[in-house]
Amino acid sequence: MSKRKAPQGDNPNKDICDILIELAANERNVNRNIHKSNVYRKAASILSKHPTRVTSGAEAKTLNGIGTQIAKKINEILSTGKLAKLDKIRASESSQAIIFLTEVSGIGPAAARKLADEGITTLDDLKKNEEKLNHHQKIGVKHFFDFQQRIPRSEMVQLQDIAFSHIHSVDPQFIATVCGSFRRGAVSSGDIDILLGHPTYSSVDTKKPPYIKSIVKTMEEAGFVTDSLSLGESKFMGVCVLPPTKTEAATDEGAACVPPPTKTEAATDEGAACVLPPTKTGEAKEKPVHRRIDIRLVPIDQYFVGLLYFTGSDMFNKTMRSHALDQGFTLNEYSVRPVGDTGVPGEAIPVTSEEEVFDILNYPFKKPEERNL
Repeated sequence: MSKRKAPQGDNPNKDICDILIELAANERNVNRNIHKSNVYRKAASILSKHPTRVTSGAEAKTLNGIGTQIAKKINEILSTGKLAKLDKIRASESSQAIIFLTEVSGIGPAAARKLADEGITTLDDLKKNEEKLNHHQKIGVKHFFDFQQRIPRSEMVQLQDIAFSHIHSVDPQFIATVCGSFRRGAVSSGDIDILLGHPTYSSVDTKKPPYIKSIVKTMEEAGFVTDSLSLGESKFMGVCVLPPTKTEAATDEGAACVPPPTKTEAATDEGAACVLPPTKTGEAKEKPVHRRIDIRLVPIDQYFVGLLYFTGSDMFNKTMRSHALDQGFTLNEYSVRPVGDTGVPGEAIPVTSEEEVFDILNYPFKKPEERNL
């Protein structure tokens, strides 16, 4: 999952949403209260989709998912332009250090607190104490500014096309889909998340084929994959980069990367720019940005249920699972199963498309771009 916040577009409640998202980050990473974090995030998501500016906490409370406590906070924000609770959090050096450290790929809340307790609170501190970091965290530090940037949709399409060309060069029978917000039509994404299937591999097979390793090796040899975070039989986590264009004669040496905007600056979908030094002709070239890529192999008989799950959104998935239970089924990333009188799920129902899952559950089909709840 990406740690980069998606742009909110034309959101008349953006200032309130930003505060709620900060509160959510503090609850998750500092207080380790996942429930409260999810409550704040849900409220921010609901407000971000509300077409008009809320004028009071009472009005906000009429929206499903916003309760009394958040309504009180909204009243304070509307009347003062700020929130005392958040000001206190921002004034805490310890809290800010932990929140910052969790922005580094591979550093979770527990590791962040441990590092902060040892006085490691900045990117420079991390670089000076690399012996305390695991392989993933070192890569996260190495590409910190790149990973902070959202990936514009135009670049996502290029990354998708290159990844698919390498996948199909290994075996043209592979089926692959880029999931997440990209499949839901987002203008930018946090990473590229590929779901992979092959007609010869199903859930009855006791041994997983070495497909992932073959694909990653091909991508590495081509220079598309630059770093590996983890490589297993069913999932790869790594780093990829667009190949330089033919006109890019400059090298990476001396490239200047502009850090992401601060909280007070307006961020764009394009993110920060990495600019190469001028070429012999005096023209500066943009340096390709390193992006996070995940490839997940699933059995072909679980592919379309997995496709539904990994497309999201999280709220849409929760809605589907709840509806499935009401209809007498269980639904997860692996299967859809009937639930008998005993409450024990039966055998998985074979599905060959997402549409079949919706039909089984008697739920109106929603195109991916209609799943942004």
